[in-house]
Amino acid sequence: MVTAAALADKIKAYNPAVDAESIQRAEDFAKKMHEGQTRSSGEPYYTHPMEVASILADLKLDQGSIVTAILHDTLEDTAATNDDLEKNFGKEVAILVNGVSKLTKIESQTVEGKQAENFRKLVLAMSEDIRVLLVKLADRLHNMRTLEHVKPEKRRRIARETLEIYAPLAERIGVHRIKEELEDLAFSSLNPEARESITNRLDFLRSEGSNLVSEIIGQLTKVSKEAGIEAEITGREKTRYSIWKKMQRKNISFEQLSDIMAFRIVVKDIAECYHMLGIIHSKYPTVPGRFKDFISTPKPNGYRSIHTTVIGPDNNRIEIQIRTSDMHEEADLGVAAHWAYKQDSLAATLKDAKKYRWLRELLDIIEQDQKPEDFLENTKLELFQDQVYVFTPKGDLIELPSGSTPVDFAYAIHSNVGDKTVASKINGRIAPLNTKLQNGDQVEVTTTKNGTPSPTWERFVVTGKAKSHIRRYVRAQQRIEYISLGKALLQKTFRTEGYEFTEKAVAGVVQQLEMEELDDVYAGIGSGNLTARAVFLTIFPGHIETEYKKDVLSEAELGNMGPAKRASGKEPPMPIVGLVPGMAVHYARCCHPLPGDRIVGIVTTGKGITIHTNDCETLEQFADTPERWIDVSWGEGKDTPESHVGRLLVTINNKPGALGTLSTVIAKSAGNITNLKITNRTIDFWDMLIDVYVTDIKHLNNVIAALRATNAVVSVERARGR
Repeated sequence: MVTAAALADKIKAYNPAVDAESIQRAEDFAKKMHEGQTRSSGEPYYTHPMEVASILADLKLDQGSIVTAILHDTLEDTAATNDDLEKNFGKEVAILVNGVSKLTKIESQTVEGKQAENFRKLVLAMSEDIRVLLVKLADRLHNMRTLEHVKPEKRRRIARETLEIYAPLAERIGVHRIKEELEDLAFSSLNPEARESITNRLDFLRSEGSNLVSEIIGQLTKVSKEAGIEAEITGREKTRYSIWKKMQRKNISFEQLSDIMAFRIVVKDIAECYHMLGIIHSKYPTVPGRFKDFISTPKPNGYRSIHTTVIGPDNNRIEIQIRTSDMHEEADLGVAAHWAYKQDSLAATLKDAKKYRWLRELLDIIEQDQKPEDFLENTKLELFQDQVYVFTPKGDLIELPSGSTPVDFAYAIHSNVGDKTVASKINGRIAPLNTKLQNGDQVEVTTTKNGTPSPTWERFVVTGKAKSHIRRYVRAQQRIEYISLGKALLQKTFRTEGYEFTEKAVAGVVQQLEMEELDDVYAGIGSGNLTARAVFLTIFPGHIETEYKKDVLSEAELGNMGPAKRASGKEPPMPIVGLVPGMAVHYARCCHPLPGDRIVGIVTTGKGITIHTNDCETLEQFADTPERWIDVSWGEGKDTPESHVGRLLVTINNKPGALGTLSTVIAKSAGNITNLKITNRTIDFWDMLIDVYVTDIKHLNNVIAALRATNAVVSVERARGR
C-alpha cells in the first residue's frame, strides 16, 4: 500500500525540493473524503488514487500532477467541492481535478452514450492541460492492473475501451511505457488464450536460442567499440499484443513471423546515430522497405529514432532502433518528459503545432458531431489506426491513418480545403479522390469556390475529421429537404381539414412541441419523427376527427411542386408531377413502377419519397398513416432512355440455347437485361426473375409479348412483390 511518506521519498529521488507536507495533506484529504468507500477488491478506496499518484511519480511528473492524482476522484465520488480543492490545494490543482472527473449528469441512457460524453469532456479538458490525460492514463492503468475483481462483462467492456481509446492516446503523447502495459493487460482480458499461446511460444524460442540475444548484443557492442562509439545496447522480444496484431493483420501464424526481436542502441549524439547506422548496414544485409528515419522527420508526437531491419545470425530478421539518450527518454516518457519538476510549463509544449495536430483534430470533431456516439466513433477512427506519412507541395509532413485518401489529406490541411476539394494530384499526376495514399507521396488538391462535399466521399474516407465534416454537410442538406417536405405535408393536412394554412399558427405550438424554431417542426414532419396530423391536432385541439379524405393538390401547387429533378440536378426532369422540388425520389423495388402505371408517393423516413404502383401490396403497411401519402402522376415529359426497371417472372425450357434465345428476344425488343436470378431449377424447367431496362409500361408489354411468342419460353408475366 502506497503512503504519502513513501510517495514523497520516490519523488525526492528526482525532485529534492518536493513539498512532502502537501503530499501528506492530499492523502489525509482523500482518506477523509473517501471514508467508508471500498473498491471491488475490498480495499479502502483511497488506496487507488495513491497508486495512481505512484505511477505518475514513476514518470517523474511535477508535484501538481501527483497531488491531482491523489484527489482525482474526490469531486466525482465524494462530498468535496471545487471550492474545497481550490482553498486547500490551489486553483491549478482544482482545475486539473475537475478535468479528470467524469460528468456527473449525463443525458444519454446508453453505456455508449455515457462513455462518449465522458470522453468528449476529457478531450476538452486535456486540450487545456495535457496533464489531465496523464492522470487519466495512470488512473486507467491501475484500474487495469486490478481488473480481476470486476465482473466479466464489465471487465471486457473496460478492456475494449482501453484498447480502442486509452492505449492509442498514450501512444499519441509518446508514453510508450504505459501504452504497452495497457495493451498487454487488455489483451489478457479480451483474448487470454491467444496471449497464453504467444507467451508459451516465446518461452520455447527463448529455451531453443537462449544465446541469440546476447550473441547479437555482443556483435553490435564489438563493432561499436571498433568504431570508437560508446553505446548502450539492449535487446528484447516485441510485446505479445504487437505480435498478435501483426499475425492478425498479415493473416499468418506465429511460426511465420520473422522479426520478433528488437534491439535498441543508445548513443551520445545525432552524428553517432548515423555513424552507427552505416556500420550496421555494412555488417548485415538490410531488408528493403524497412528503413525509417524519424530523426530527420520526427513523428507528430515528437518521437525521434532511426529504425532499420537487417538479416542477423541464422537468417533471423532483427529490428534495430538507434537514438540518443535524450531521444530515448522522450520515447519512453513522451509528453511526460516535459512535465518533470525542472521543466518549463506545458504552454511551450502546446505551441508545437505538429506534435498536437491530432488533438486539434479531436476538438474539430467535437464541433462537427452532434451525437456523442458519432464523436466516439470518429475519435476511434482518428486514434486507432496505423499511420502513413505524406507531404504537401511545400514539403510539410502530414500524418494520416493508413488507407487515407486525398480527401482525408485535404481535411487534414483545413476543413474548408476539404469541403471545396474537386480534384487531386499524387506525385504530380492526376489521381482519383479515392486513391489510397502511400508513405512518401506528395499530395496536391484542387479546390473551387463553390465546391461542396460529396455524400459518396464517406464511403472511402478513413479519418474521423473527414467523416464528421461530410456527415455534417449531408445532415444539413437532408434538413433542407425535410423542411420543404414537412411544410408541404402540413399544408396538405390543413387543406384536407378545410383550414387555411398560416405559419403563425404553427409558430404558436413550437414550444409546446419542445422545438426551438419553426423549421424544426417542418423538419420533424419531413423526417418522420412527427406526423403532420399530430401537429395539426396540437394547433387545433378542439378539431373533431373526420374520416381522412385523400387530397388532390391544386393546379397552382402542382405547378410549384413538379416536375421534380433528380438529386444530382444534371439529368432531365423526372416525368412525375406532385413532388417537392429537390426531394430525393426513389422507385419502389417491390412493384417497380413504370410510366403508364397509376402511382402514389409515400414519404419514407430518411429517404424522401418512394413511388409505388397503386395496386402494390406494400401500401397496406401505410394504411394507418394517410398523411404520408402524396398524390402524384406521370407527367408529359420524356424520361431518359432505359431509365426504368421492369421485373419479369419467366419460366423457360431447360434446353441448350434457351437462355441465349431469351436474351436475343429481349435485345431485339430494345430492352436491356440489368439483372437475372434463377429462383428454381428442375430437370425440365428453369424459373427466373429478370430485370429489364425499359422506357414505360407499353415497352414492357411489348417485351412480354415477344417472349410469349418464343418457343423456348413456357410462361412470362410481370413480377410483383418480389
